Amino acid sequence: MPVTISWQQVAIRLLCAVIAGAIIGINRDEKGRPAGMRTNILVCLAACIAMIQANLLMPTAGKASDSFIVLDLMRLPLGILSGIGFIGAGAILRKGEMIIGVTTAASLWIVTVLGLCFGGGQILLGTAGLVLSILTLWTFKWFERRIPHRQRGTLSLTIDERVVDEHEILSRLKAGMVEIHSWGLSSAPETKSRSIQAEVRWNSPFEHSMPPKVIEDFLHTPGILHLDWRV
Repeated sequence: MPVTISWQQVAIRLLCAVIAGAIIGINRDEKGRPAGMRTNILVCLAACIAMIQANLLMPTAGKASDSFIVLDLMRLPLGILSGIGFIGAGAILRKGEMIIGVTTAASLWIVTVLGLCFGGGQILLGTAGLVLSILTLWTFKWFERRIPHRQRGTLSLTIDERVVDEHEILSRLKAGMVEIHSWGLSSAPETKSRSIQAEVRWNSPFEHSMPPKVIEDFLHTPGILHLDWRV
């Protein structure tokens, strides 16, 4: 980072920060995330301006080296990195067992670092980081969709013992490549029915998928009086 910079260099750094924030933000807008293009531009621009401010203050004479207070310009960008954690935390939401917004929070983190790079004059490093970020957000999504995701759900059944029994339910779940994590039974002799409570696991190519096909088949199985499915 040079000690003195021209306003032409400042303009180039600000432009690079805006472009980087816009490109990352477009990806978030395509996914319908709350932190879209404008948010990413502002975050990247804020980090860039903070770094430019630190650069502009470098020629400023601070306190003597043996003084109680010493001018530490690097605290400004470090404070930006700490502060972005609050915005990132606000982008992460939890709905039951599902957590969303982690990638959006990570994108805010990376545009902050890119802004610091451009603001500090490391245009080549910032550009390389931008290219890798684009590859991660757009290209690697194709690979991620093909990685099996471990899914979990809770199955509650009420069955008519005269038509179907729990052994048949258990064998059909195993045949449907569903792993039984826990299994509970309760009987009601007066109605000849039995309640089954099971926690199951299965692999799916999608992060948030529909229930396994065997669960849907239970809806049309004679002897199953009630079915409740929760994820």
